[in-house]
Formats: sequence, structure tokens, C-alpha cells
Amino acid sequence: MSDLSCNRPAQRFALAASDPGVIEKSHQRSSAYGLARQDKPDIGPLGAAALSLLLEQNHALYTHALPVMETLYEQIINTHNMVLLTDASGVIVHALGDDDFLVKAERVALNPGVAWSEQSKGTNAIGTALAERAPTTVHADAHYLQANHFLTCSAAPIFDHQGKILGVLDVSGDRDSYHKHTMALVRMSAQMIENQLFTAAFENAVTLHFHSRPEFVGTLMEGIACFTPGGRFLSANRSALFQLGLPLTALQSHTFSSLFGLPVSTLFDHYRTAAPGLLDLCLHSGVRVSAKAELRLSNSVFQHFSEVRPAADAAAPAPSKSPPRLSSLRYLNTGDPQMAALIGKLDKVRGRDIPVLITGETGTGKELLAQAIHNDSPRRHGAFVAVNCASIPETLIESELFGYEEGAFTGARKKGGQGKILQANGGTLFLDEIGDMPLALQARLLRVLQERMVTPLGSTKSIPVNLALICATNRNLRELIAASLFREDLYYRLNGLVVKLPALRERSDLEAIVNKLLLEEPGGEPCCTVAPDIMALFHRHGWPGNFRQLSNLLRTAVVMAGADRVIRLEHLPDDFLEDVQALPPAALNAAGSGSLEDLAQTAVRQAFEASGGNVSATAKALGVSRNTVYRKLNLR
Repeated sequence: MSDLSCNRPAQRFALAASDPGVIEKSHQRSSAYGLARQDKPDIGPLGAAALSLLLEQNHALYTHALPVMETLYEQIINTHNMVLLTDASGVIVHALGDDDFLVKAERVALNPGVAWSEQSKGTNAIGTALAERAPTTVHADAHYLQANHFLTCSAAPIFDHQGKILGVLDVSGDRDSYHKHTMALVRMSAQMIENQLFTAAFENAVTLHFHSRPEFVGTLMEGIACFTPGGRFLSANRSALFQLGLPLTALQSHTFSSLFGLPVSTLFDHYRTAAPGLLDLCLHSGVRVSAKAELRLSNSVFQHFSEVRPAADAAAPAPSKSPPRLSSLRYLNTGDPQMAALIGKLDKVRGRDIPVLITGETGTGKELLAQAIHNDSPRRHGAFVAVNCASIPETLIESELFGYEEGAFTGARKKGGQGKILQANGGTLFLDEIGDMPLALQARLLRVLQERMVTPLGSTKSIPVNLALICATNRNLRELIAASLFREDLYYRLNGLVVKLPALRERSDLEAIVNKLLLEEPGGEPCCTVAPDIMALFHRHGWPGNFRQLSNLLRTAVVMAGADRVIRLEHLPDDFLEDVQALPPAALNAAGSGSLEDLAQTAVRQAFEASGGNVSATAKALGVSRNTVYRKLNLR
């Protein structure tokens, strides 16, 4: 069975040189191949013609990997390391490295055209990653051949959408330059290449990007699943398999509707709206996810930040009558006086071309507010383009924002790339975590805002832009200015209207918020209700994670409640209960008769008795750990 069929893909990341069993098995294989530790490695590369053919055969892999390799190399430059890309048999396709290490590397032929399989070089990160089908670190003496003992290497295989290995991404360097974070960088980079290859593999398809946490949509953590225009499942990346909880073979019999509880026609309707936001979908397991889609149909690409207004089709399904969730300022006004005042201020500057700066703690809903501002503005028929300045690598953020011309840098796409600023032309640009933007780019952004012109990298031509700007941060920009980490002139350009979103614990409309989050769909019936004693606990909790914490807690509780459809104490996660137990006794008076501990013990004991005294079954039924059951029942 292919590795992609595993519904616990994180297990593939467990292998490393610290696992002696992995290294010992590899040494045994190396010996069986007839290699001796004192052997001089075969360093004969392919000829020029064969190397050219190798590049041609691996064109897609090389094209998508090259810019990622460039970025990875920028992060490890001047550390006596090099970045390598191999094909599926371990032959090096491309290499980038520090000059001071290249001399050493040439001694063992870490060069394009040289094979680094276990059969050729014995135990090494590239060959062993291929053999184990898993990310692998091989450090110093763990290499089978003595000639390679001066190396430390971290490698991760790159899989296609069918679970077939396409190649390996590797960082190799001097053993004295070993750093424990190198493997994490390699794994993330390999995942980035995989996701790009996955998306490019399906031309005439519906590609869904999703995650249970909306801020992870568009990042390496997102799940990606592809479907035919009719909704038949095609494939999914590793994150999607993990979230869906099904192997690839089982998913082949599914459709978009069976997995996400929504006809694919409704998805098309959503993208016929002028400025579609993130979709709120429910997995077959009951877990809610946020999603965006690319509809690559008839050579047209529509994305969540693209304006999509196809001509009306009499045969097309009727548009959905339900408006997108949290789609306007009115919808966000749920009875809290602070929010009402904030929305009143925003109403007054609507359509006045005044930049808005949203502040507040993490998880208070800054992007939701920005989307609502856009949807209520005269620019609502234009694009809403969100950029998280903290999540894009510093080496990529400039090209992401401003775009680039063909040949602007090594690995640049043919015909160049359109930056986020130009994508937002005619609409709204939302710069989240603006306080984390590098200083050098702050100067360029200020110039764009002043001149209303953007110049892509590698171009001498400036392009006029007309957009609304919304920024957000959970940092104190004035403190950053005092520390010379943020430009004062840019700050005064951004803060036309500053609004601060209150923390969830400071709001008076918690019950209304909970009820909205529990709606199956806007205007529908709640999928669950909250027991009065639990709502009392909610009112007394500090909610350090704000809406993000509340939303995730409710999603889990809904699944645990199941057919009961009432969220009770036994449906709440351990960490929440532990936090609430730490509250002063006076704060728990309204939590029902008796103390919270008594309630918890009663719930656990009832489940324990119902399971016939089975601790494992009790823990599973309540969604808690076995240790919690032991602790609540004083079992030894």
C-alpha cells in the first residue's frame, strides 16, 4: 500500500539517526549489497547527454522544486551546507551550496548526475529516505562508508498524488554544522513542493483547500483534495487524508457531497457571488472546516480572491439562498455595546478611501472583520486579497506582494507572477500581522501607497493600482516604532481609522456568539444547544484563545454530543475543564448543584458504569484520556 494511503502520515516523520534500529537495518542492507565500509565511493557522474536527459525526465519536479530550494538555501546560507534534489532513484538532479563546503562535497561527489542510493553509497540520508519512504537524518559515523563520516545529512522524500516517490530533497553539510532544526526545514520544503506538484497535476478539476482552523487555509498545513467537475473524488494530499481520516483507496469511492455534505453545484453557486469568502463545510466525521476552492474548468482558474461572475445559465442550479457566514458588519453586530460602537465608526468611513487598522488579541476575528468591511463597501464586487505577513518567508514576501517579471530570479515562472497588490486592484488588500513585515519591504509598501503604483521585481514598468487597504496586528506598533522595527511614516499612512476588537472575555454577547457558531447554516436550526450549567461556565472562563478557542471547543463538543444534541460537561475537552477548575470557587457557584469536580466525577462514573467498568471504553465515550478516568474515579 502506498504511503499516501496511510491516514496517520505524521508517522513518516519519526525516522532519524537517533533511531538505531533504522540505521542498523540500513547498514545490514548496505552489507548485503556487497559494500565494505572502507570502500571508496563511486563518484563517476553521468555524462552531459545523460544528465540533460535526466533533467528532461524530471522537468516537473525540477521546475516546482527549484524556487523552494532557493528559499531553503537562503535560510541555511553560510552554514557549510548544501541543498540537493534527486530523482526517484537517488541520482542528484540539482545542487546549491556554500563555496567553502563545495570543495569537501566534491570529494564524495555531491554533484548532479551522481547516484546516492543505498546500493551505491550505503547508508546515507538520501538513499535511506528512499528505502524507508520517510524523512531521515544520517549524522557522521552513522554513514556506512567511512569516506562519508564527515557529513551530516537530512533528507525527505517527495511524493506525487498517487503516493509514488518522485525524488528526494536533502540538506548535506559538515558534521560540525549539524543543527536539530535542519530536518524541520527540509520536511516543510518537501511538503511545499508536494503541494505545488499536487495542485498542478489536475487541470480540469475542482481543487478544495481546507483546514479546521481558517488561518491554516493557504499554508503548508492545509488539506488539498481534487474532484472532477461532477464531484467525483480524484486525490488528496497527506494533510487532507489525515483530516478526512480515510485512506486513499477508501476515498476513491467518495464524492464531494459524501465527504463535505454539500452538492458540488452549491460550490459553483458560491463562486458566482462577487466576493466569495471562505466556505464553512462539515466533514463526514462531523468536524467543521473552513475552505476555499479553485475551479479549473475550461482553462479558467477561479479562486477565493478572484472576482467570478459567469453569465447566467438557465440550466445551472439556482443560487444558494443562504448568505455566506459572517459576511457583513450587520452579521457581526450581536449585541455587545463595544462592537456596536466599533461598527458605527466603520459605517461612517465606508467608501471614503480611509485605511483601517484593526488591533486586538490573537483570535479575536480580525480577518472576519476585514472581510465584512470589504463586503459592505462599494468595492465588494472586487477581490478581497488576504496576506499574512508573518507566515510568508521573508525571502518570498517581496515577490508575493509586488509580483515579478519572467527571469527576475532563478526559478521564476515563465510569464512572471502577479503579486497580491495587483490581484487586489479594484478591491481590498488585507495585510494581516503587518507588524511582522520586514523593514525593507515597509519602505516599498509606503511608496506604493503614496504613489498608487506598483513595480514588479525585475521590471522597469510601474502599474497603477486602485485598492482599499485594511491592516491588522496583535502587536503594539508604537513600541515597534520606538525599537526601530516599524517605520513611523508607514504607521501614520495605515492608521486612518484604528479600531480595537475586544477580547471574547470582555464581550457581553457570548451566548449569542455561541448560538451563531452552532448554527448548521445561516438562518437554520442549531446543530446543538448548550446546557445552562455549561453556558454558565462559558461566561466565567477567560478564553485566552478567544474565538479560535471557542470555535474549536464547540466543534469538538458537537462531535462528542452526537445524537444527544445538547453539550454537557462530559463533552468538553480536558484542557478546558482543567482551566475552569483553576477558577476561584466563587466563579463556580452557577455551574450547577455541587462543585465542578463533583459534576465531572458524576459524569465519568455514569459513563464508567454504562461501559461495564471498562476504562478504555469510558475514556473513548467521553473523549478524555484514560488518566482522566483514573483520576476522577480514584482508581489505582
